[in-house]
Amino acid sequence: MSTGILVITHPGIGHALVDNARQILRNLPLKVEAFEVPFDGDLDALLPAASGALRRVDAGDGVLILVDMYGAPSSQLAQKLTQLGTPCKRVAGASLPMLLRVMNYPEQDLAQLQSTASLGGRNAVLLDDPL
Repeated sequence: MSTGILVITHPGIGHALVDNARQILRNLPLKVEAFEVPFDGDLDALLPAASGALRRVDAGDGVLILVDMYGAPSSQLAQKLTQLGTPCKRVAGASLPMLLRVMNYPEQDLAQLQSTASLGGRNAVLLDDPL
């Protein structure tokens, strides 16, 4: 068994992150799916579809949910998903480096992957000052 990854974002972001991760790594070692929340989306109406995505990526060890922005509707929907019974952990600030980092540690459990995702996002932010 392994941890699943659900990327919940504003439109146009989540699918691009997952598609780019597939292009770079070719074979993703963890089940991953993107779920994009429309700007005018009703979170209660979207919950059943998001729950379906959560179930599809859950391989038995829980799901790491990567959201693009804390407090946004994507994050609020992820919060609702954490209350449905499947073990979930959330990380805000989803990025390609974060997703790639997680995919490089498929053996980690849910709590470890949450930390790995956070570090992957933070460590990818660099200030490049010209000399």
